[in-house]
Amino acid sequence: MRLVRTGSIALLLVSLLAGCGLVSSSGTFHDASLPGGERPLDGAKLVVTSKSFTEGVLLGKITATYLAAAGAEVTDLTGAPGSASSRQAQLNGDADILWEYTGTGWVNYHNETETIVDPKELWQQVHDIEKRDYNLEWLPPANFNDTYAFAASGPTAQRLGVESLSDVAALPVGDRTFCVDDEFFSRSDGFLPMLTKYGIPYNDPNGVPAGNVTRMDAGVVYPATAKSAPCNFGMVYTTDGRVKNLDLTVLDDDKKYFLPYSGTAVVRGAIIEEYPQLRTLLGTISERLTDQLMQDLNGRVDIDGEDPSDVAYDWLRSEKLVE
Repeated sequence: MRLVRTGSIALLLVSLLAGCGLVSSSGTFHDASLPGGERPLDGAKLVVTSKSFTEGVLLGKITATYLAAAGAEVTDLTGAPGSASSRQAQLNGDADILWEYTGTGWVNYHNETETIVDPKELWQQVHDIEKRDYNLEWLPPANFNDTYAFAASGPTAQRLGVESLSDVAALPVGDRTFCVDDEFFSRSDGFLPMLTKYGIPYNDPNGVPAGNVTRMDAGVVYPATAKSAPCNFGMVYTTDGRVKNLDLTVLDDDKKYFLPYSGTAVVRGAIIEEYPQLRTLLGTISERLTDQLMQDLNGRVDIDGEDPSDVAYDWLRSEKLVE
């Protein structure tokens, strides 16, 4: 029955992806082995899924490649369209392992509104809820945080003397110009409450006048910020490859407004009980993942056009985790 279910959902995801005009990435990870030929997962059958955006797919490919190298028979369902399908596949028992974000669990899955600024405390809260309600095990988080931030071009940050959002708040009104996308502008935990937190309320002549804010597509924010036109400061995601590629300076959220979005491997409880060695194996991956590394890996896909499977395999080899 397990093979039938995983096969069925694989076909479903392939058809969904095709219907969206995308090519399924299912099953496209590299064969490898652990150094020394160890096979701690010999005999295990695991289904790895991911969301469809670059970082999610990369994390899924890294996981699928590494666990298969450890001896597991891995079904690769990376690239599921939208957050709901990968999440639902795991809740249904059709997928075993999925990389998630603590902020997503807290806000999107459990509708919590309290901002918990300590990443470990937020992870613990999400871990406990997910374990209690869904028997999902959120393993200790990785060392990267894919959260919202504001950035400026290197020359602009130096010219204005800014390193933090409080520094931005201290600038003359005319220098407080922002580029944001519509979604972030309208979020209840987005742009407008952030300005209030930093004492520069929106549509206020002494804060941030409406004319100082340009709303545009998220993808256009990065080059606009790099050119400092029409804005000095743009909303970015901290692990996006364009941050490094465009030499943007990410400003410190010194008042801790933004919720942490720590990347975390989530495993079904029944699976972690059957294969407790997954804790060590997935921990070996998590402890190596940093903001800068994810910027590099994401950039290789989004900017250089490399295949996520190749990037995942190359990184695992560079870390001497597989051969």
